[in-house]
Amino acid sequence: MISSRSSLVLRRSSALARASRPRASRSSGRVTRAASTAVQTQYSTETKGESDTLEWRMFVKEGDKTVSPWHDIPASPADGLINFFCEIPKETAAKMEVTLDEAGNPIKQDVKKEKLRFYPYNINWNYGMMPQTWEDPKHANPELNNMMGDNDPLDIVEIGSATCEMGATYAVKPLGVYAMIDDGEVDWKLIAIRTDDPKADAVNDVADVEKEFPGELEKIRVWFRDYKMPDGKPANEFGYDDKCMDKAFALGVIDEVKGFYNALKSGERENDDGLAL
Repeated sequence: MISSRSSLVLRRSSALARASRPRASRSSGRVTRAASTAVQTQYSTETKGESDTLEWRMFVKEGDKTVSPWHDIPASPADGLINFFCEIPKETAAKMEVTLDEAGNPIKQDVKKEKLRFYPYNINWNYGMMPQTWEDPKHANPELNNMMGDNDPLDIVEIGSATCEMGATYAVKPLGVYAMIDDGEVDWKLIAIRTDDPKADAVNDVADVEKEFPGELEKIRVWFRDYKMPDGKPANEFGYDDKCMDKAFALGVIDEVKGFYNALKSGERENDDGLAL
């Protein structure tokens, strides 16, 4: 069961939400990555379409070639690390996501009833996905009441101090994972930190997160538990007694969703949802 809702300062006005949206170019534009020891500088981005419209897209480029953030960016840049593709920079509210059913898998803003979607308040961490992963909607998890995957790549919540760029790829350290239950589906939330964060060397597991970022894991859980409630929807729930599972458990989840992805990409698992592979 969900515990009573914690008190949060919620910024709900639509004007603030729109002000918090990362601005996109009104014409096609190329953006290269700034220098960083974590950012994968071989990738750049190119936008197409008018900003704040249903047609706007952000594509990933490697040189002059358009590449898929889902298929072409490696899952891992080095042993012990994974790649984090940023869809939503911290302290913004526009609900951006990689499209799984369009060629090139560009980023677009999520849509509901022909309207662009915004969170009811800013997300306080960098948010995105792990390339070459997939949560299989036909796989029943016996530890979570046989609930299925959510048909998306593995979500990553990056807790570092710097704001990541939308469409950029960063090397991160996996630290732990929450088993969020959203509309009866398993929607893993992997907790990670950029390798160039000032606290990265001190943080290797969930116990270290509690020490270096006191209360942060609970803030993450409460945010994802409650963010749909202002729209009149029920709170999300979490498996494993609401706990953030440790790094060893998270690595097992990573291996599993990489396996689901490989089966889908190879054709071993039927692509019955029309995903752009």
